[in-house]
Amino acid sequence: MSNVLIIGGGFAGVWAAASAARLRRDAGVPRNDLTITLVDAGDDHVIRPRLYEREPENKRCSLDGLLGPIGVERVAATITSIDTTTNQVHGITRTGDTTSLSYDRLVLATGSQLVTPTIPGSQHLFDIDTLGAATYLDGHLRSLPACPDSEGRYTVVVIGAGFTGLEIATELTDRLREIAADAPIRVILLDRGDVVGSGLGEGPRPAILDALDTLGVEVRLGVDVTSIDAHGVELADGDRIAANTVIWTAGMQASPLTAHISGERDRLGRLTVDEHLKVAGLADVFAAGDTAAAHADPGHVVMQSCQHALPQGKFVGHNAVADLLGQDLVPFAPASYVTCLALGPAGAVFASGWDRQVQMTGAEGAAVKKSINTVAIYPPVGDPEALLSLAVPDGTWRSAELAALT
Repeated sequence: MSNVLIIGGGFAGVWAAASAARLRRDAGVPRNDLTITLVDAGDDHVIRPRLYEREPENKRCSLDGLLGPIGVERVAATITSIDTTTNQVHGITRTGDTTSLSYDRLVLATGSQLVTPTIPGSQHLFDIDTLGAATYLDGHLRSLPACPDSEGRYTVVVIGAGFTGLEIATELTDRLREIAADAPIRVILLDRGDVVGSGLGEGPRPAILDALDTLGVEVRLGVDVTSIDAHGVELADGDRIAANTVIWTAGMQASPLTAHISGERDRLGRLTVDEHLKVAGLADVFAAGDTAAAHADPGHVVMQSCQHALPQGKFVGHNAVADLLGQDLVPFAPASYVTCLALGPAGAVFASGWDRQVQMTGAEGAAVKKSINTVAIYPPVGDPEALLSLAVPDGTWRSAELAALT
């Protein structure tokens, strides 16, 4: 009996499991002869790109509902170490017991995590990196009317003017107004850089700046935060901003489990993989999603986003099983890169290509963003045949839906 072990229940992990199950079925291999196991600490596939939205607790779907019907086993555990010499991983179950799992092929799909700042008072920061953190922030915002009246009660400071910072800052303008009723609100976006959305390039910037201005989001650039407390932030220039809510969005790193696998890494901690998503120098280990520095196009490496994690999952699951069965592996080839940034009540900006040429803004862009967020990135829950039919290493998110959007 052979075993494909997938660590991680995010986009890459779920689609790796589905793609592996599809090839196993198509090859006529009995489930008892080739087991596929997914390990994750949680019970849900979290729709992480939507955690900036209202009701983040609903942005998830059951892993068992997805995996069970297609014959993928699931283990609820936190993996703490990987031994590539013995082909074993070790972890801790929910009951606190240790567990060890062996593999013939391993797929590391444990994603990325927010970089924790070392700023004094960082324990007062909120974030939207995980379902728990986003739900905690949402509860905090809803509790603000019960807090004592103060200068910063309905002020939110967002640190980091990148993709996540822009989405949560613009989204909060309406959410905060609803919570505050007739009280004045402030949303302040801080960044140490000299432009907003520096990683997004020049193309979308005019639309971003126009949205921030329209929504009344205050922007302060070229600033450093020196300390944080429960009622505000201190800046390096000596200024203080009173705020009951400070959200950190700056910087992502690949899962720490990548450190347990020998190989080259990029500045984000992602493992170097070959065209088949196999970790360089290791015959039995694959990586996908935010843990893998895969090449998307000549001169371009994938982004840490579901747009690339989802198709990587389709390729890596297929290739892990194909490798065991002695079949040809399929080179990773994602669809053309696009960017769709939500801008709250101001709509969204949709751009194509690595140079991000703007195609749509405002309400038109928002319609595309909504379709991506509510249709294209969701696996079909409760429909195993639909899930398997989509688990083809073809490079797209959801072929028909994405084509309709663009």
